[in-house]
Amino acid sequence: MIVRMALDFISPYAFLGWRRARRELVSSEIQLEPMPVLFAALLNANETKGPAEIPSKRLYTWKHVLRLAHGQGLVIAPPPSHPFNPLLGLRVVACTMSDDDRVRTIDALFDATWGGGGGIATPQAVLTCLNAAGLPGEALVEQASDPAIKQQIKDNTTLALALGVFGVPSFIVNDEVFWGQDSLPHLAAYLKGEDPVDPKALQRWADLPVGAARVGATGAKPG
Repeated sequence: MIVRMALDFISPYAFLGWRRARRELVSSEIQLEPMPVLFAALLNANETKGPAEIPSKRLYTWKHVLRLAHGQGLVIAPPPSHPFNPLLGLRVVACTMSDDDRVRTIDALFDATWGGGGGIATPQAVLTCLNAAGLPGEALVEQASDPAIKQQIKDNTTLALALGVFGVPSFIVNDEVFWGQDSLPHLAAYLKGEDPVDPKALQRWADLPVGAARVGATGAKPG
């Protein structure tokens, strides 16, 4: 069984989700397939803001992430700046390499971003973290400039949107989307055939009419 994981290095939740999924999900029967996507494009398509773009949520998010990391026994530290441009790192993940090297590449890029490293916002920073992990940094950074690799990230993001992905990390199996690192127990239940979601009840929710809209969202005015 293949489970695709939509990820972007800009998200600390994706960092936690990657570590947790590698520990809890991967087995002889389940293969985790990385799917690098551009989180900013997901936000733009859905006309939403990221946590770092909402001042009150920005600081709370960091406290939440620290608590989650502590619960997972992980050490986490912020990158040199946030938000930052993660595109080069995402493109590197899409380069041609073995599955094992792809895992090592993702580990290295996440560690550089959320493990107290130098970040991945510049080509030199990406090169440094890849070389430090024993990976062919120069070759990967050069390959990442290939138009086909750049297009792969766009195609991944387009596919993710078509599947209903709106945030990272998201785990996709059989076109079913599980959002967030905290959804992994729900994904595990789904894979065992123990998903409690009733399709009929879900359809009633999907068909439920909208009774009100907030001002500014659809032009509705208070009565």
